Amino acid sequence: MTVRVYDLAHARSGDKGNTSNVAVIAYDEASWQLLRRELTAQRVLAAYQHVAKGPVHRYELPRLRALNFVIENALAGGVTRSIRIDPHGKSLSYIVLDIELPRT
Repeated sequence: MTVRVYDLAHARSGDKGNTSNVAVIAYDEASWQLLRRELTAQRVLAAYQHVAKGPVHRYELPRLRALNFVIENALAGGVTRSIRIDPHGKSLSYIVLDIELPRT
């Protein structure tokens, strides 16, 4: 049985140069524990492989029950160089919400 990140958390994203920053904030403690265990940098990179070359770095913020992912080489060169519709990467948080995780 699987669950989507969407069912466990909300997300926000932003940019700095060619790097996207995606925060995933759990709705509750049980969701936080599952996200902490299953939402790895490798899973995130696999989900973003069509828009980002990586690497992906994961940081835990336990007091906020949040994970912060720094996704490098994700914005086609950055805001001033990209011809993408969303050069800031504000919509990139929706990709992480669609990741399916095993329920254990």
